Amino acid sequence: MEDLALRAAERPVSCRFCGSLRQSLVADLGTQVPANAFVPLDRAHETEERFPLRAVVCHDCWLVGLDYVVPPETIFRNYAYLSSYSPSWVQHAARFVDTAVARFDLDARSLVLEIASNDGYLLQHVVERGIGTLGVEPAENIAALALAKGIATEVAFFDPAVADRLRARGVSADLVVANNVLAHVPSPGSIVSGLPLVLAPDGVVSIEVPHLQCLLQGSEFDTIYHEHYSYFSLGFLRRLLDASRLRVFDVERLTTHGGSLRVLACHRSSPRPTEPTVAQVVADEIAAGLEQPETFARFGTQVLRVRHDLLAFLAVARQEGRTVAGYGAAAKGNTLLNYCGIGADDIQYVVDLNPLKQGHLLPQSRIPVLAPERLAETRPDYVLILPWNLRDEIVRSMSHIRDWGGRFVVAVPRLELI
Repeated sequence: MEDLALRAAERPVSCRFCGSLRQSLVADLGTQVPANAFVPLDRAHETEERFPLRAVVCHDCWLVGLDYVVPPETIFRNYAYLSSYSPSWVQHAARFVDTAVARFDLDARSLVLEIASNDGYLLQHVVERGIGTLGVEPAENIAALALAKGIATEVAFFDPAVADRLRARGVSADLVVANNVLAHVPSPGSIVSGLPLVLAPDGVVSIEVPHLQCLLQGSEFDTIYHEHYSYFSLGFLRRLLDASRLRVFDVERLTTHGGSLRVLACHRSSPRPTEPTVAQVVADEIAAGLEQPETFARFGTQVLRVRHDLLAFLAVARQEGRTVAGYGAAAKGNTLLNYCGIGADDIQYVVDLNPLKQGHLLPQSRIPVLAPERLAETRPDYVLILPWNLRDEIVRSMSHIRDWGGRFVVAVPRLELI
């Protein structure tokens, strides 16, 4: 780790929030192709462009982020991730809508605005209740799917300019939802600074982010990829929101994405009381060392262990003549495979429910992506679950692989045969 820290110190990286130059390395995952840059078969001969994939931590505001930025337009204008193809995520969204409607007294006179609304996976539940909705989604191909469902959608990257335009049109939202989007912009302040412009005086902002504490404690380095520019603690999010005159008044720990936070915020002047959970989560983060450089330096050892164990498992499987397939063409899976240098010689193919990914090759590893039915046709000995955060859902839905003696495998947070 000393060599890596030295290499990080030699790069004058400034924090994308506070501008500090006091940065140190969290993880160096080499050079990789962006994790969602799936390769069509007719372009298999083309060379893919790789970019450095390194996460650093700021020693002043404690933002963790990438030190090399791939322009978001390159990643998100034509996107392959569809939220609706994860049943558990759709159910998660439905439960959130049920809770929010009751807690914040939303009705037909209300407006729910979602930033990065994807294919309407969440807003469809709001529409069903007769509540006004508006989505803002930058990926044109995915926004079209939401529009086809009758969900009003603005095709744009949300920022203060877009917020100004919406406010001029009379948009004043009682609830603004921003699930797993803050990480997807190079500067998270570009989204947050637009929130007060579209938030009603007594409105609420609900933000969900994977929790940095869980990433560190669970060795979740595969959630580091080019479209995730930043990684958040509640301590940092309070600073970020406060800079735009927003106040965190409640927080909830979630199990999604390997451990997430749902952060509720309001205008700083709002009379809403701040719940004790806010101070408790921040105190837990401090106790876990999230504002100590040594905590991040230790993370590199965990990363190396995951790689070693997965490569050793695949080597033994080859020696024994066992076949290995993958389940879930997830971005986190691509980070894992490409960091480990795994290719089609190690894993024959990966299956995925999403038709936008089927018939393509995974970026960099060039492993084919097929429909889930392929598993029953070839009967692999092992199925490596790449989106490990959905392991229970996948094991239930694909339990028939046990009929031929097949077993599931996960590599994160540690190698485990299921």
